[in-house]
Amino acid sequence: MLHHVQLFKTLAPAETETLTAHSTTRTYPANTVLITEGDASGSLYVILEGEMKVYVSDEQGKDAILNILGPGEYFGELALLDDAPRSASVMTLIPSKVMIISKADFKRCLASNPDLAYSLIISLTQQIRSLTDSVKNLSLMDVYGRVAHTLLELAKEKDGKQIIEQKLTHQDIANMVGASREMVSRILKDLSNGGYISVNKNNITINEKLPAGW
Repeated sequence: MLHHVQLFKTLAPAETETLTAHSTTRTYPANTVLITEGDASGSLYVILEGEMKVYVSDEQGKDAILNILGPGEYFGELALLDDAPRSASVMTLIPSKVMIISKADFKRCLASNPDLAYSLIISLTQQIRSLTDSVKNLSLMDVYGRVAHTLLELAKEKDGKQIIEQKLTHQDIANMVGASREMVSRILKDLSNGGYISVNKNNITINEKLPAGW
């Protein structure tokens, strides 16, 4: 599996096998919190199956979703580098399987593989760009613009259609765009009534170009 993870593609087969041999594989049911914001750092997680949401919370328990991750993606790498507490929480959205690589094994591999370090720098740079875009959207777009942008970002082409396969609730989307669930529900209902999207319990399909405004 590690050969299919962008971060580890530069590793030689023997090195990948060593990491895999020292890793642990675990399966979790839906809605399981794997790591909690503020926890001590410990391991790198590679998603083998399922979906996770990365989020932060305030003192009142209000969540803001930073990202949705799927198979082949990973999390926990920041804490491995600076030894600081976890910067966000991660919860499974559906039953999921992960590979857990210890901090010691990852750092040992990182020290002997300059290409791995370079891949990690690229990954962190992409995260910074993504967070910059998120801040820009929150600052400059209205709620509809943020919802439309998020739908397009999450959609992937399948059989010639743009489909969001994550099983997201209206509250999940609201937590991603920084708006109330009621407002997001009204926007999605209007888009559905207008034929722009089709919503069912398993996915959201974008049928045509979303309108510029709402």
